[in-house]
Amino acid sequence: MKAAEIMTKNPCFCSSNDSLTSVAKTMRDNDCGAVPIVDNGRVVGIVTDRDLVVRGLATGTTGAAMVGEIATRNLCSVRTDADVKDIERLMSDNQVRRVLVMDGDKCVGIVSQADLARAIERGDGISDREVGIVVERISEKRGRAASRGDTSPQARL
Repeated sequence: MKAAEIMTKNPCFCSSNDSLTSVAKTMRDNDCGAVPIVDNGRVVGIVTDRDLVVRGLATGTTGAAMVGEIATRNLCSVRTDADVKDIERLMSDNQVRRVLVMDGDKCVGIVSQADLARAIERGDGISDREVGIVVERISEKRGRAASRGDTSPQARL
């Protein structure tokens, strides 16, 4: 099973200069919890619904602030032909719930925990045990300081 087969295709994008309010509305209107940030045609970060709350609102940042101020800049990404086992390992090792799927320099999708769960439901060769382990490892406390914006190193498969 490859990334292109399970990813959520055609994600919404925003720019570093978009306001937190604007990005929150994009998430609401498109029923998504993460939006890649693209500046000058290049993916430069990602912002999640959790980022909006933990790095934004909880620190007193207003909705008018630019999303680039709270974005995760060190991305975990894979190519479209990456194996699901490698994606699971990347998510677990870096404690991330979403991985960008790239075709060259272009983000063409996102693989999330929910995508893994849907693959189980469809019978796509992913076991519920595997996904359970991924979720458990992502959720372990390991001293990662997400509230300060510390993130895992860039990883590409």
